[in-house]
Amino acid sequence: MACSKTQDGVSRPFSILGSVVAQCLIAVSLLACNQTPETTLSAVQSGGVVTIPATIDTALLDSSFDAPFAGSRSASRPFGPACPFPQHVRHVPGTTLPDHRDRAQLDSDVVAAYVDWKQDHLVKVGLGNTWPPLYRVAFSADQPDRTVSEGIGYGMLITVLMAGEDPLAQEYFDGLWRFARLHPSSIDARMTAWQIPESSNGDAAAFDGDADIALALLMADKQWGSDGDIDYRHEAAVSIAALYESSIGPDSYLPLLGDWVDPHGEQHNQFTPRSSDFMPASFRAFAAAMPNENWARVLASVLDVVAYMQSTHAPETALLPDFLAYGPGDDGVMAFRPAAAGFLEGPHDGDYHYNAGRLPLRLGMDGLLHGGQSLELLRNVAAFASEVTTAGVKQMGAGYRLDGTVTGNYFTTFFAAPFAVALMSEPRYQQRLNSLYDAIYQRREGYYEDSINLLSLLLLTGNFWSMDQACTA
Repeated sequence: MACSKTQDGVSRPFSILGSVVAQCLIAVSLLACNQTPETTLSAVQSGGVVTIPATIDTALLDSSFDAPFAGSRSASRPFGPACPFPQHVRHVPGTTLPDHRDRAQLDSDVVAAYVDWKQDHLVKVGLGNTWPPLYRVAFSADQPDRTVSEGIGYGMLITVLMAGEDPLAQEYFDGLWRFARLHPSSIDARMTAWQIPESSNGDAAAFDGDADIALALLMADKQWGSDGDIDYRHEAAVSIAALYESSIGPDSYLPLLGDWVDPHGEQHNQFTPRSSDFMPASFRAFAAAMPNENWARVLASVLDVVAYMQSTHAPETALLPDFLAYGPGDDGVMAFRPAAAGFLEGPHDGDYHYNAGRLPLRLGMDGLLHGGQSLELLRNVAAFASEVTTAGVKQMGAGYRLDGTVTGNYFTTFFAAPFAVALMSEPRYQQRLNSLYDAIYQRREGYYEDSINLLSLLLLTGNFWSMDQACTA
């Protein structure tokens, strides 16, 4: 067990109120470290400057969570998965589902999308009857031999949720996990290379892929238990520890872009996150699974940064940019702001584009099942989603500037499906929700769009369950 301290007097692109004392960075496993910092940093808005509370509101956590590291079920039990599809999860009061199709039809819509997703994007690795089999998610028809870690994460979430409907779901899940383990990050081998095949020098990890993988492993322990061929709860603990140690800012408590980022780097650092890496449902599950407050601080930080960005930079739309930067504004005050064009990926890095478009889904995964700040932030997005569907859902654009100006004049489920999730947040959007649902549930595009669409459909139909909910076997 190794712990380190942040040294006083070190220059930071951040206004630090007080030193960080006894900050435990957890060397091997979060399970081994039960210390908590005396003073910590979390993203709470205070006059445009991010400051950090020393304590976390315990309301952020759900005390009813049945910890997956205790009393897990046997993978070989004869009565099948603990949370078989369909689950018909009850969302928090004041939210809604599409109501123009009955539950059987909604479930059937998900199954049809899943069957197509498997056929189009899930690939068995190798030939013959090699056991255990390996699986991956193909990136695109143009690049069928390529896989990215986010695709593995999506695949593991999808297959663990479809268990019960698909008798091969656990085989697919395990095969995706084993494939990921064959392609570790070149920096932290507990994480996954962001692209496969890797470049000649290896590839580092991207935060989102490994975060989805870790959540899926927790869900697998609840679904199948950890007494089978793969000890899901152990692998989840290792993955969650790696994420915290290698991909969470030690002062910001925000996700790094990946394990390749120097937290104190000049251009990419702990204050330059990707908005789609704000995953409150995952961080809530990690916080409940691990015996310390670190992930609760991450949860608090990301929610407050979203709130700050919505109110300060997008008061009319509540949209976030693909990437955030941190620095002085026109008034000289240090604060979060949209990243400049070309910050990491291209001209739309400061727009609501093909990264940020996932954020309503991420907020919905937490807000619809737990309420609280995630639901409030989701409702802010819903107001804009309702506005842009006024002229008809197919008129919705593919990306926006933060002022609401359209950047792509075409319709795609990548943006439409997460907006549909946002519209679930209030009954007054029921008709818009129904119309948008009809526009997406039978539509098929590509790996990225179809994966986000299917995960959204699971949530839209009440079939995306959380770790703290009792399942119907």
